Parts: sequence; structure tokens; C-alpha cells
Amino acid sequence: MKIALIGYGVMGQLVAAEARKAGDEIGAVITSKESDQLAEKLRGHDVAIDFSVGEAVLRNVEACARAQVPLVEGTTGWKQHESDAKQIVTQHSGAMVYGANFSIGVNLFYRVAKQAASLFAAVAGYAPFIEEAHHNRKRDAPSGTALKLRDLMSEHLGPDIPTSSTRAGHIPGTHRVGFDSEADQILLTHTARSRQGFASGALLAAHWLPGRTGVFEFGEVIEEIIATKRHIKHK
Repeated sequence: MKIALIGYGVMGQLVAAEARKAGDEIGAVITSKESDQLAEKLRGHDVAIDFSVGEAVLRNVEACARAQVPLVEGTTGWKQHESDAKQIVTQHSGAMVYGANFSIGVNLFYRVAKQAASLFAAVAGYAPFIEEAHHNRKRDAPSGTALKLRDLMSEHLGPDIPTSSTRAGHIPGTHRVGFDSEADQILLTHTARSRQGFASGALLAAHWLPGRTGVFEFGEVIEEIIATKRHIKHK
């Protein structure tokens, strides 16, 4: 598979290294200084993976759509442009996978948190909350992951779930979902040890996406893979 990388910071470099280990070819590597004629640079690739900056996402989505190159959008901080991005992909009959977090572990954590919310919604006396903490270089707060957790839990507990953020030092990405009562407190925690999980998830999506048309949330990729493995196991 020939992959174009948009953005070549820490995540872009990690994705490149993991892709080469998997036997994939890295074609164009596009930085902010090389954003002119982006669609032309993307043509001929099987898929593009974007880990750049939020303000560049719409430009990158449109360039990939025009070049008919499927896009894995791993950048955060562009939720306000989500509907515009989807419209662009649809208009060009393109394909895109996006997500608040491409960690496979986090996407399984989403399912644990949603199930927990459904259980606690059935009993009285428990107040839900979400806490997230990251290093001081992370720009968006609350994190996209925390917002996704809140959306999933709100389906069972309503929209008013307190959500707090901390930005300090070198804290690894940490998300806690809590349920507090007078008698006890239950905490569910996900802590990222490295960015390895994000790169692995992005490559998983990159291999899943070609040949498809439409806009997919990364959770849909995970759901399909889980369903396929369950089907094989029970054959």
C-alpha cells in the first residue's frame, strides 16, 4: 500500500516508521511548507493519513477528495468543521475515516464507559463525571476523547456530565470516567503509555478504507473488525 502523509511531526514520523515495518510504502510527505498544489501531490496514492493541525483539516479533506485518495483524518481540534468536511467528501464521492482518538484501546474504553453509563442510569444516587489530563502542549480542552465519552454517556445519563481538563508538564493522555455516590465511587481509567496506539489505529483504518465510499467514524472500523472476528470464532 502506498501512503501519503500529511504532517510530519511526532505522529507523522511514528506512522511512517510503523507503516514501513508493516511493508507499506511511504510516498509523498507533505508539511505545511509544501501545501501548494496538494491534490496533485496526493494523486497515485492508495490512502492519505493526516496528523497535521486543526485549521488545515478542511483544506486537506478537499485536496484528498479532489484527488480521489481515501483519507484517514487523525488531527484533533476541528469538530466545528465536521459537517463541512463530511459534505466535501460526499460531494466528491470520496472516503474518509475520522475519530477523536485512533487508539484501539481508547475505542474499546468508549464501549466500556457507555455500558457503565447504561448500568448506572438504572439506579439512583450516582453522579457521573469525566476527568482528562494531558501535557501542556495539547491545544484543545476538553480533549476530543473526553467530548466523545460525554456524548456516549449522555445517551443514558443526559447532557449535564461535569467534564474537567488539566494541562501540565508531560502528563500522558489520561481519561477517567467516574460515578460518585454517598456510599462509594467507581472509577474507570485509560492512560496512554505512548503514541504507539494512535499510529497502530491509523494504519488499521488506512488498510480498511480503500475501496469504500463515504464518511466513517473510527469506532465503525473497530465495530466491524470485532464483529468479523466474533463471526470467525463462532463458525
